[in-house]
Amino acid sequence: MTTTTEDKAKAQHAFEADVSRLLHLMVHSVYSDKDVFLRELISNAADACEKLRYEAISDPELAPEGVHPAIVIKLDEEQRTLTVEDNGIGMSRDEMIEALGTIARSGTRAFMERLEAAKGGEKAELIGQFGVGFYSAFMVADRVDVVSRRATSAEAWTWSSDGKGTYSVEPSDAAEAPAHGTRVVLHLMEDAKTYTGKWTVERLIREQSGHVPVPIQLVEKAGGEPTEVTDGAALWSKPNSDISDQEYSDFYRNVSGQYDEPLLKVHFRAEGLHEYTALAFVPGSQPFDLFDPERHGRMKLYVRRVFITDEAELLPRYLRFVRGIVDTPDLPLNLSREMIQESPVLTTIKRGVTGRVLGAIEKLQESDADAYTKLWDLFGAILKEGIYEDFDRRAQLLKLARFRTTASAEGTRSLGDYIAEMKEGQGDIYYITGSNPEQLQASPQLEGFRAKGIEVLLLTNAVDSFWASSVKDYEGKTFKSVTQGLADLDQMAKEGEIESVKPDVSETVSALIAFLKETLKDHVSDVRPSSRLTESAVCLVASDHGPDRQMEKILQGAGRIKTASKPVLEVNAQSPLVKVVAKLPEGAARDDAAWLLLDEALVLDGDRPLKPRVFAERLARLFSKAYET
Repeated sequence: MTTTTEDKAKAQHAFEADVSRLLHLMVHSVYSDKDVFLRELISNAADACEKLRYEAISDPELAPEGVHPAIVIKLDEEQRTLTVEDNGIGMSRDEMIEALGTIARSGTRAFMERLEAAKGGEKAELIGQFGVGFYSAFMVADRVDVVSRRATSAEAWTWSSDGKGTYSVEPSDAAEAPAHGTRVVLHLMEDAKTYTGKWTVERLIREQSGHVPVPIQLVEKAGGEPTEVTDGAALWSKPNSDISDQEYSDFYRNVSGQYDEPLLKVHFRAEGLHEYTALAFVPGSQPFDLFDPERHGRMKLYVRRVFITDEAELLPRYLRFVRGIVDTPDLPLNLSREMIQESPVLTTIKRGVTGRVLGAIEKLQESDADAYTKLWDLFGAILKEGIYEDFDRRAQLLKLARFRTTASAEGTRSLGDYIAEMKEGQGDIYYITGSNPEQLQASPQLEGFRAKGIEVLLLTNAVDSFWASSVKDYEGKTFKSVTQGLADLDQMAKEGEIESVKPDVSETVSALIAFLKETLKDHVSDVRPSSRLTESAVCLVASDHGPDRQMEKILQGAGRIKTASKPVLEVNAQSPLVKVVAKLPEGAARDDAAWLLLDEALVLDGDRPLKPRVFAERLARLFSKAYET
C-alpha cells in the first residue's frame, strides 16, 4: 500500500525532547508575567514581514507592489480566541516542522534549568529574560493553530497542537488561508479570557511592541473593522527630543528581549563620509547569552529601515552586552554575508559606534558613580577582554577599569586611584591573579607587600592573566605580578620610603636551602630566601621570564602547553618552622620535612600536594616522631 502525500501531511508528530520539556514547564509552572506571550508572537510576525521585505529585494514577485507589511490582532470573546496574523514570508510544511517542532536556540537549556529552579519559590520573570518565542503561547492557550502559506506558493498548511507532546500538520483550505503569511490562533484557557479584551490587548501592544517596524492593527470583535494601534514608525529615526524615556525603555525591551531598565542609552545620527543612525543600550542586568563561547554581538543592522542581519558584528566582542540597532542608507539592500565581513563602510560604522558607546560609558563614570559601579559589576569582566584585544583603545579601557585591591576590602578602585597612592620609589603596578578574591587575599606572596603598605591588584577574571602580561605600561607604570621573579622590595627600600626587607639568612638556613635545592631539583628550578614572606614558611613563584603561575595553569588547562615550567621555591628565613627544619639532622625526618615544605607551598598556591597519599604518610611519620620525643 502506497503512502500518499496527504496521508503523510496529516500524520502526528512528536515534539523534540527539549520542546516537550519546555512546554511541560510552561503549562505546570506559575509565572509572574504571562503577558510576554503577545510580545513574542508580535516579534515573530514582525520578523516574518521584515524577511519578506528583504527577500523581495532580489525577488520582487514575493511582495506585489501596493501590499504593505502589516500585523493584525483579532479578538473573539465569544469563541475565547486571540489571533495574530501577518502578511510576511509565511512557512512551507517543512519550515513549519522545523520552526515549530524543534528548538535550535543556544540558550534554551540554560533557560529551562533556571525555570525549574524557580518553581520552588522564586517567581522570576524568566520568560522575558530568555525570549522563548512561539512556545510562550501555551502559557495562556490550551490549543494553538497556525495557518501559513509561503509567499508565491499555492499550498497552505495548518499546524495544530495542545502542547502536550504531539502536533499535527495538514493541508489548509486555500480559500481560508492567508494569501501569504501566517495566522496564529490561540484558543485561550478559561483563566486567560481577559486577553480577549480590547483595552488589555491594546495596552500590551503599546507597552511591549509599540516600536516594531511594522504597523499593528486591532480588530475588537469578529467582523469588526481594524483600528491602528501603532504606525510602524522606526523610533530611531525620530529626533531624540521627540522620544520619551518610557518610549526608549519600551524599545529597549523589544530589541533586547529583557524586562529590566537600561543602564545607559546612546542615540545619535552620524553624517559625513558615511551616514547612519545608531540606538544602543547597556542592559540593566546580564543577558543570558553573555558568556556564549562564540561571543557573538546582538546589534541589528538595518539598511533604509529594512532589517538585514544581527550577525554583522557592529561592535567589538568585548561590547557584546550592548543591545540595539544601526540603520544606514550607505549599503546595498542585497548585502551578502561575505560583503558584510569585507565592507569598508561597516568598518567605519563599527569604529564610530564603538567610540560613541565607550565615550558614553566614560561620561557615566564621571557623572554617576553608583550607576557606573553597577555597570562594571555586570560587565567589567567582558570589558577587560578589550584591554587584551583592542590595542588602539587600551588606554581608554584601562581608565574605565575597576579593581579589587589589598587596600580595598569593599568596593573597587581605578588605576588612577592606585597610582595616586603609590609609595615613593615604586615604579610598578603590582598584581596577583587567581580565581577567588578571598584566596588571593590570603596568598603568602602578598605578605611582604602588605607589611610595607604596598597596594596589590587582585585579579580574578580569566582574561586578567592575558592582558596583565601583555600591557607594557599605564601612565609610565609597568604591570608586574607578585608571583613572578624577585619581589623588588629590596630595590624599593633603597630608592624610596619603605624599610629594607632583605632577608637575614643564618648558616643553618643557608644549609637547608642548599639541601632543598638538591632534594627537590626535579620539581623546582631554584630555592632561595624570600623578601616577600613575613608569616608563611614557603611559597612558590614563577621565574623572571615566561608566564606567571596562574597564566601557566590556564594555558595548561586549555591544552596550550603540556607541562608547566618548574617554579621557584622561596623560603622565609625567619619562620619558626623553617628554623626547626634547618636543625634536623640528615635522615628520613629531614627528607620528609623537605617534601612537606614543597607540598605546603603547593597547597598555599591553591594546588594539591604532589602525591596526596605520600603527603599523608610523611605527615603521619613526623607527628609520630614528635610524639615520641
